[in-house]
Amino acid sequence: MDFSEELDARGLNCPLPILRCKKAINKMAEGEVLKIVATDPGSVKDFEAFCKQTGNELLETAEDGSEFSFFIKKS
Repeated sequence: MDFSEELDARGLNCPLPILRCKKAINKMAEGEVLKIVATDPGSVKDFEAFCKQTGNELLETAEDGSEFSFFIKKS
């Protein structure tokens, strides 16, 4: 999937991946896609909740071993 920015949140635990995501997405233009790579299993539910609360679109979630990838489109 194409993305505009990438955020490496590996090794960070809640709430840091969400806080870094919020900071990164605030700098982006509407319609751009942020890719986040995280290792915290709790981040799956966290990013779902974040997108519902902020109105941004969670395009895709993928798991590769102990890493999780999220693609969020800024609304």
